[in-house]
Amino acid sequence: MISKMTRYDFVLYGAQAEDFIEQLRQLGLVDITTTGWEPSEQDRGILTDIDAHVKAVDFLGAFSKSEAFDASAKPYGSAQEAFAVYMKAQADRAALVQEIARVEKQRDEVEPWGRFSADEVAALAAKGVVLRYFTAQSSTFDKSFDSWSADYTLTEINRTASAVYFVVVARPDTEIELDAQEVKLPAMDHVALDAETARLRSSLDALNGIFSRCARSIDMIETDTCALKERLQGLKVDRTARREADGELMIMEGWAEAETSERVDKMLEEYPNVVYLKRDAGLDDDAPVKLKNNRFTRLFELIGAMYALPKYGTMDLTPFFGPFYMLFFAICLADAGYGLVLLALGIGLLMKGGEKMRQAAWLSVVCSAATVAFGFYANSFFGMEISTVLPGVRFLNFGEDFFSISLAIGVVQILLGMILNIYLKTKLFGFTSTFGTLGWFLVLTAGCISVGLPMLNENWVIPWFTTSSPAFMAVAGIGLVLMLLLNNVRRNPLINLGAGLWDAYNNITGLLSDVLSYIRLFAIGLSGGVLAQVFNSLGLGLTGLSEGVEGMDWWVVAMKVVGASCILLIGHGINLFMSAISSFVHPMRLTFVEFYKNAGFEMSQRSFEPLQKLKNK
Repeated sequence: MISKMTRYDFVLYGAQAEDFIEQLRQLGLVDITTTGWEPSEQDRGILTDIDAHVKAVDFLGAFSKSEAFDASAKPYGSAQEAFAVYMKAQADRAALVQEIARVEKQRDEVEPWGRFSADEVAALAAKGVVLRYFTAQSSTFDKSFDSWSADYTLTEINRTASAVYFVVVARPDTEIELDAQEVKLPAMDHVALDAETARLRSSLDALNGIFSRCARSIDMIETDTCALKERLQGLKVDRTARREADGELMIMEGWAEAETSERVDKMLEEYPNVVYLKRDAGLDDDAPVKLKNNRFTRLFELIGAMYALPKYGTMDLTPFFGPFYMLFFAICLADAGYGLVLLALGIGLLMKGGEKMRQAAWLSVVCSAATVAFGFYANSFFGMEISTVLPGVRFLNFGEDFFSISLAIGVVQILLGMILNIYLKTKLFGFTSTFGTLGWFLVLTAGCISVGLPMLNENWVIPWFTTSSPAFMAVAGIGLVLMLLLNNVRRNPLINLGAGLWDAYNNITGLLSDVLSYIRLFAIGLSGGVLAQVFNSLGLGLTGLSEGVEGMDWWVVAMKVVGASCILLIGHGINLFMSAISSFVHPMRLTFVEFYKNAGFEMSQRSFEPLQKLKNK
């Protein structure tokens, strides 16, 4: 659900603004509107500093967990000193990493030429003997060697599968024309370049001592980061507040949760020289949004936030799409073995992922557990049929039965979205505003009950609600009247009829497309299962294990088992990776496109972010 908000309008002296904002920050319950803030040059500088501090904290936090960290290092005296030293060390590190990459590339290029001395080459050139270096394709060199040797003195230095490296001895003024590429050697051979790389890596390792001291100062850097963020908060409020009376007075707009507004009122009553107006937030207000759900539903707020928060005054759809998303994820993966792997990863992330990853870890655990349950029902364990082990248990025949079931699930979710849309319109604009949507809902529901249920199962026919029954005709008739003639009660019925017919065309094509989109649940689940079976066949077929091991030596069996295991691990690993991505993305698409559209979702542009004292992680 969406937490109810209370709006405040504050009027105070401009000289009090900084202290007032600090008091609100200490309270931690009020979101000040800063819409329209455009950063000045000073603000951009602070943003840059914040970004640099955040990256420093992230880097040093990761460094402190590495083997290179020296826990006995002495911290710096201040955050400013530690950050300045870190920035210089990071610049030196980037330069060293870049130089090492350049030298290593140069080393790989020069290695085929073997050992050489740049001084000796220069001494020969001073005496009139010049060494020219060439590379050519092996076939070209072998074919042209005799003709080249007749004209020049050349020596093969090295040969690879595709190229030959050779030297031509010539005088300084000799022109050499060969079907080969001439190269210029660096001043050092590969041995000297290896020594240069070692020297650079030694310099890079020396920076670990500096980073260790900076990492020991991370708490001070984090505190400085929080101070910069709070300073930026104050500047944003100051830039967007309205000034009156030649700048003497400042007017600000603030928001607080209705359940905590009494604490805000108490603080305002005690604060001197502040006038405030208070009222409940309305639908026309650009109120910030905060979701308030139970522990299970809260997990799926992570999914909804990837699209947008709902507009204030409308409806939070998270409790309604959450169970569907979990089910869709399980259907797309549709394998109990894959579900167990993801469940183990989710539990591992939950134990060692930290507080930031806790919500994602729990979401992974919940969806993986659903996958294990559905995969078992779908008779699949790493592509193998569970029924071979449990012959007396009845399983779902996914390939034959689930096509129509996936469509039925889509219809159910779309109808649920229409019910929510009707409820929301009734709440906001009155029941008469829902007649058009309600008419469509009645027609679709009547069709699903009278036609859809018998298509799923011939035993599900409702005798008193068939396409020829009076009950069906009554419901469908009421629906047609609502959608064609009463879709807007304030308009002429003839105009409504024209608009209703046009809407009928759009809705029929749109709803058909929406329902057919749910076939992807069947297609993704089926394709993953087929690929799993293919990898099983490859692993056992290529190694011959499918024909049995009777009469084979133990070491032959062991080699076949190792080979099959490699094929199965690689194959199922690829399939699990691709299927997991599909299982994450496609249910999200069904939620955001099909369900949100039919539920009448409206998005918000801002979330509830109260001013508060920032603390170190």
